[in-house]
Amino acid sequence: MVNNSVTISNLLKTHFGYSTFRFNQEAIINDILEGKDVLTIMPTGGGKSVCYQLPALLLPGTAIVISPLIALMKDQVDVLSSNAIPAAFINSSQDSSLNNLVFKKLQEGKLKLLYVAPESLPNLLPHLSKIEISLIAVDEAHCISSWGHDFRPAYTQLGYLKEQFPQKPIAAFTATADKATQHDIVTQLNIPKAEIHLSSFDRANLFLEVRPANNRMNQIFNFLEARPNTSGIIYCLSRNSTEMIAKKLIKSGYKAIAYHAGLTAEQRSEIQEKFITDETPVIVATIAFGMGIDKGNVRWVIHYNLPKNIEGYYQEIGRGGRDGLPSDSLLFYSYADVVQLRKFTDDAANKEYQIAKLNRMQQYAEALSCRRIVLLNYFGEQVTENCHNCDICKAPPHYFDGTLLAQKVCSAIARLQEQESTGMVIDVLRGAKNALVLEKGYQNIKTFGILKNTSWLDLQQYIIQMINQGILEIRFHEKGRLLLTSLAKKILFENKSVRLATLQKQITEKKVYEPKAYVDAALFQKLRDLRLSIAKEENVPAFVIFNDASLKDMADRQPRNVVEFQNISGVGSVKLEKFGSQFLEVIAEHQES
Repeated sequence: MVNNSVTISNLLKTHFGYSTFRFNQEAIINDILEGKDVLTIMPTGGGKSVCYQLPALLLPGTAIVISPLIALMKDQVDVLSSNAIPAAFINSSQDSSLNNLVFKKLQEGKLKLLYVAPESLPNLLPHLSKIEISLIAVDEAHCISSWGHDFRPAYTQLGYLKEQFPQKPIAAFTATADKATQHDIVTQLNIPKAEIHLSSFDRANLFLEVRPANNRMNQIFNFLEARPNTSGIIYCLSRNSTEMIAKKLIKSGYKAIAYHAGLTAEQRSEIQEKFITDETPVIVATIAFGMGIDKGNVRWVIHYNLPKNIEGYYQEIGRGGRDGLPSDSLLFYSYADVVQLRKFTDDAANKEYQIAKLNRMQQYAEALSCRRIVLLNYFGEQVTENCHNCDICKAPPHYFDGTLLAQKVCSAIARLQEQESTGMVIDVLRGAKNALVLEKGYQNIKTFGILKNTSWLDLQQYIIQMINQGILEIRFHEKGRLLLTSLAKKILFENKSVRLATLQKQITEKKVYEPKAYVDAALFQKLRDLRLSIAKEENVPAFVIFNDASLKDMADRQPRNVVEFQNISGVGSVKLEKFGSQFLEVIAEHQES
């Protein structure tokens, strides 16, 4: 088995155009090369695909990649093919002759990666038993869990893969998974000893903003006016909303289109293709759109309505700025959305759990502390430093020293043995003598009534802030009980200070975040035009040629020869040979003009 770092680094540059690995990538790749099962939680745009594509190049045989969406498969195969990596997909969108051609290549050992939907996998198994498999990758692995936000029943059947191919590494990947979902993934995939790789959830290039849902269309028009010629997504709760907003945008001169589950598969496919190729830069969609959309230059994501949980929200805003450049995330918040989303849970089997998740989403929208801290702590990543790239950091509320109050809350939770939910903790702190408190004997604990002069609603908000700051953890799948984190213990025993925000939040116009300008905007546009022209000739999305980050690097550094061009981010030997001369020519002409 080949796995020395020099070979891996060479392949990374040759086929993918990068000189260095991102955080955790090399460790994940080495685990797979050593035959270990892995579960990787890495944010959208963090480079998950390289973690299984590169080992597939080194290991003998074909890597089987289980992916939930046809559009994602096609995009991935287009990118791999452009990098001279033999790959294909099998699904219902292809006619039988094309699928038969793929089967032939598979049997002849001519494919390094084969993409397949989980629903199609059982029919493929007879073919897989006749070939050498290098590894099995399960993308969007959160779909396996009913605790997750994109549950796909077919994913729950994938446990048989480890039984049928016990010696082959199974690598599961997802961008968002809380602890309950992580446990479900490794259990249902039959990989209990999997190496867990938790990359940082932080997408520092995303500007996070929440605004009141007043005059949303006027706010959207002002927002888009400040970001001309950019591509983005507007998410809505209903089909009617998508069509209404799209019509208003079109009437105002924007190239926009609605996307929802009521359209035919052909219509949805065509809309996605136009979005990916920048022909239609604005998509107004329900959450049916976007999972697996590999489009790097999405510069903004707007949520017209409140999402139903933080996992879904984070997955959706993660579709912005996948090229690493700045992207705006704007969420409109209204209590009417909360009421509507609660109605959606009425017939759910796990209603209590879904409502708890919705409550956390609502708490994020109402947060008075750095929004990025809220998100990262939600996923178990302990962060205390403000991000300086969200609306709260740009226009902070007034704070007070909440150390003593936080110590009292933490002490009560400890004395309740971390077994009670927020409501009971508040009742105990305020000295409530209701039937449940008296039945459990909580009136006898030392912290009973210690915050009796703080109102119930105020105390609730302070506890929410403590959850958002990572002082407390809430276990949704264990009746919402509150737990103390390591940070809480520092507050209790090391007198670590806590800042809490006053509850009268001032509604002020937020300072609009302006993305950093390109060094040479004119050259950048010329490079975009060339990229689009080549993409049309090759019949692939523009990002398959080069993403925006690569074009920005070209515009910033303006390489003058092949050696300098090869040092551009995203330029490997294959793309250097295919496209280098054309891009160098445009750069040279621009320098002379």
